[in-house]
Amino acid sequence: MTNIVETSTNDNTTTTNCTNNTVVLRANNLDYSYIEKGNTVSVLQGLNGKSTLLHVLGGLDQPQAGEVVLCGNIFSSAKKISAKTQGVLRNKHLGFVYQFHHLLPEFSALENVMMPLLIRNTPQHEAQKLAMELLERVGIGQRGDHKPSELSGGERQRVAIARAMVTKPDCILADEPTGNLDKKTAQSIIDTLFELQRSEKTALIIVTHDTDIANNMQKTYCLENKQLTLYSLHD
Repeated sequence: MTNIVETSTNDNTTTTNCTNNTVVLRANNLDYSYIEKGNTVSVLQGLNGKSTLLHVLGGLDQPQAGEVVLCGNIFSSAKKISAKTQGVLRNKHLGFVYQFHHLLPEFSALENVMMPLLIRNTPQHEAQKLAMELLERVGIGQRGDHKPSELSGGERQRVAIARAMVTKPDCILADEPTGNLDKKTAQSIIDTLFELQRSEKTALIIVTHDTDIANNMQKTYCLENKQLTLYSLHD
């Protein structure tokens, strides 16, 4: 069994797998909870801790103890791992969607979506084709030549989703992806994210304050007082 992400300390283990119908996330001492590949998990956040949680899972922060293992490779640990190793594994297996889109302002929407493919040395013509297909799927193919400053907030977030999905990652980590949007636009963005997640059978972990979003996920945890506990299960 090949794991995508496994994080462990003296007391906890979180495991993610990249093969069909296998465990995507399992955390011991959290009722031995897990999600399957293609399933969804939300984390309802308290006052703090959500950024640390996602950053450790995504290899963006170094844990004080334990380690994160990505597809059998040590991804992050209390001992320093090379940035190159982390970058290759992150680019291959993970996608990120943030509250702030973090698009590169000097590049067009199309170029922003192409970027993860170019980093993995995908030929430019192929990267352009795949990126345009994703932009069309999220409904803004006609805006591909526009820079982020020329796009609305909802359009920028659609570009960010396309960028996260273009490499067909095994898991998407999303941090308040609709936090800066009005309710109507936010719902449209979430619908788009869920549609792509289902069609690509990508695992999805969302940290959010929005209970409406959480209620559409298959499993919800509550992050409060630095403790992650199972909150609810949905069909």
